[in-house]
Amino acid sequence: MTQRQAVFPAGRHALYETHGYSAAIKSGDLLFVSGQVGSLPDGSPEPDFTKQVRLAFDNLIEVLAAAGCTLQDVVDVTTFHTDPENQFDQVMQVRNAVIGDPPYPNWTAVGATWLSGFDFEIKVIARIPSTTEL
Repeated sequence: MTQRQAVFPAGRHALYETHGYSAAIKSGDLLFVSGQVGSLPDGSPEPDFTKQVRLAFDNLIEVLAAAGCTLQDVVDVTTFHTDPENQFDQVMQVRNAVIGDPPYPNWTAVGATWLSGFDFEIKVIARIPSTTEL
């Protein structure tokens, strides 16, 4: 039986402790990353929406790196938006700047009415690169 292993980036922020969850879980060669938000070091939301989205991606990249992954290892993305119709263009600008070249991971965008004070959240599943891959 594969054991799950918690992954946390260096300098993990207060949200993990406050809400009792892991940044990510390794299981076999898969990494399941919890929803990442644009939180400031104290766990509070970044007030500027575009900066909040960028910070969520930055937090995601830090969690992936802690497990030896990059955005290129991501196979599945789910994003949550409090006002998708009015936020989508800003989200796409940030996403397009950081996600990299095709082939793109699959992506599901979901409208949400509550994200604990945040307006954007991103969670992913990544395949952990083998140490024997070239």
